Amino acid sequence: SLDRIVEKALLFDFYGELLTENQKEVYGEHIQNDLSVSEIADLRGISRQGVHDMIRRCEKILAEYEDRLHLVEHFLTVKKMVGVIHRYAEEISTCGDKEKMQERIADIKRISSEILEQY
Repeated sequence: SLDRIVEKALLFDFYGELLTENQKEVYGEHIQNDLSVSEIADLRGISRQGVHDMIRRCEKILAEYEDRLHLVEHFLTVKKMVGVIHRYAEEISTCGDKEKMQERIADIKRISSEILEQY
């Protein structure tokens, strides 16, 4: 699914530097360049099974980092909160109702405070 692909790409973006150089190259070819196991095996002169095992190993390593550090989870949470702030700012810019504007400004302050408290 697209969500799974995006999740794998985010895990690689956040934790890819913690892989070995070889793991980083192989997994990067798979995730960023969308190469198949066969294409990577041909490119590197190693077996498809070897590539497959390395990809699985990288996925496990990256997932373990996320389980411990939660950087992707925090990133996605903050991204969602900033999206809400943006939507509220848009509402304020097109709203003539002063009371509604004050309410949205209070919402923005509350959400931005939540974000700031996390870090």
